[in-house]
Amino acid sequence: MEDSSPVMLRRWRPTASPAARPLISVAGAGEHRTSRGVILTWQDVSVTAVDEKGTRKVILDRITGRARPGQVLALMGASGSGKTTLLDTLCGRLGQDMNGTGNVLINGRRERLSYGTSAYVTQDNTLMTTLTVREAIHYAAQLQLPASMPPEKKQARADRIIREMGLGSVACSRIGGRVCKGISGGERKRVSICMELLASPRLLFLDEPTSGLDSAAAYHVMTHIARLTQTKGITVVAAVHQPSAEVFELFNGLCLLANGKMVYFGSIPEAAKFFTANGFPCPLRRNPSDHYLRIINKEFDEEKFSPESPSAAEAIETLVNSFRSLDNLITKMQAMGTQNDVLPLINEQAGFFTKLLVLTKRSSVNMHRDISYYWFRFVILCFVCLCVGTVFYNIGDPSFASIQVFRKERLNGRYGASVFVFSNTLSSSPFLGLNCIIPGAIVYYMTGLRQGTDHFIYFVAVLWTSTMLVEGLMMIVATIVPDFLLGGVIGSGIQAMLFLSCGFFRLPDDLPNFFWKYPMYFISYHKYGIQGLYKNEFQGSSFKDQLNRNGFFTGGDHVLKTLQVEMDHSKWVDLAILCAMVIIYRATFLAMIKFTELRGPIINCGILKV
Repeated sequence: MEDSSPVMLRRWRPTASPAARPLISVAGAGEHRTSRGVILTWQDVSVTAVDEKGTRKVILDRITGRARPGQVLALMGASGSGKTTLLDTLCGRLGQDMNGTGNVLINGRRERLSYGTSAYVTQDNTLMTTLTVREAIHYAAQLQLPASMPPEKKQARADRIIREMGLGSVACSRIGGRVCKGISGGERKRVSICMELLASPRLLFLDEPTSGLDSAAAYHVMTHIARLTQTKGITVVAAVHQPSAEVFELFNGLCLLANGKMVYFGSIPEAAKFFTANGFPCPLRRNPSDHYLRIINKEFDEEKFSPESPSAAEAIETLVNSFRSLDNLITKMQAMGTQNDVLPLINEQAGFFTKLLVLTKRSSVNMHRDISYYWFRFVILCFVCLCVGTVFYNIGDPSFASIQVFRKERLNGRYGASVFVFSNTLSSSPFLGLNCIIPGAIVYYMTGLRQGTDHFIYFVAVLWTSTMLVEGLMMIVATIVPDFLLGGVIGSGIQAMLFLSCGFFRLPDDLPNFFWKYPMYFISYHKYGIQGLYKNEFQGSSFKDQLNRNGFFTGGDHVLKTLQVEMDHSKWVDLAILCAMVIIYRATFLAMIKFTELRGPIINCGILKV
């Protein structure tokens, strides 16, 4: 552990006159200087990234600041100013394509935040829409809180946080989404915050907590956050875009950025004095936050009321130089960043099997309630299979001259985390099995395939394992490509290549040896599924050749030989290979998650985030 060094701030020696230097309050009201609080300090933080043209771009330029217990610090700036990048840097979520320098200190020390010490609430409310508010927070409590805590205490803590965030009236309401109407946007945001407060974090990061909310909902959300911050001594850092005047008054501190540079850092009341002292007074009856952003936003340069009005670039340069000249900034930053309290390590979490059970139960409830997840697909499959069964209704024994090859369906799936690989497998298997049994029975018996319970069970088993393989493949693609549309295109392309090389469209001996047969033919799971179904239907069977009036019988083995089916192993070996591939695909999915956690997505579809 190293303590912060004042040497890094000596470049900011005072140069401005006293008239341009308003006193910036660093203590503020409601400060909690307890040993349990977290003082977050960052010194000379700079971030660079390479854009699409290969040019290195400066996202943040020597940013210094601190956040204190019991207060809410607002990171503000125009679009592209760097506030989101600064937030990601402080909480350790800086992208792999960005390079950061500087010091981020916890209570004056370089130490890693342990589990439960900090929490991050993303801009998007990624919630399971089919769950009720109480269910979502209760499941989160079972996952986050330690195994040593009794279940009734976990439930009591979840209920208490629901009340504290003002969600008691909607606790039994579903969150809602695209299928069914649910709670409001502000209430969804509060649910997201509730789920992160369960572990009693000392440091809370909020990314656009008021984004997409009307002024009343935004004020309601921030009021609850400000009250919890003061009562519990939490350190809150929030990146906000354009708060209303009422919301702006709820913040204790302001970090204003422009073009990656810090324009102002200090208390909310002193910000007005600072802008006034530098020639940019806030007009009466105007939202101060709108005024500050208007001064430093280059998009408003065309709306200048007079030629004498400085441009945004000139205003930014004036404000940045003025702020860097404040002689009291260095000592106050150091005083706030040298608290020597060491955060205790909180390593106890819910056990593996507890997480497995909770995730499996939560996923099963979600799948059961979300008609678009499996039930809609189930209805579509039944309809398609009914159509297939009607077209080929009771076609009888196939003739030797024109052997028809039967086609099977594919499904897809997605995403997970370490334990979710197991829970998702357990929860999705029954639904996938149902999607194979009933639609498969429609096709199997309406088309008059080979009679016998054992043959039908094998038919369904091949469909089930193939469906599991499709889901596993798409989840692997989802970890490599974070973009939904591009991931779907790549996944479909892989599926098409595997299907083209499985020996269905062209017989195996007719496939080009390079690539299509070696190795694609042997790694395509469609090959083992189709050949297993061929054997299940034709091996050991005989049927009357309708073209021969003398009653000549043709054996099914002859059909298999014509289709170049590998007969050196039984159909059960093909099924065993499919089951092994299911395990391999899931293990690969888990490995890809671990890899992307360390290195980021292999294919990144985004652009520079600032």
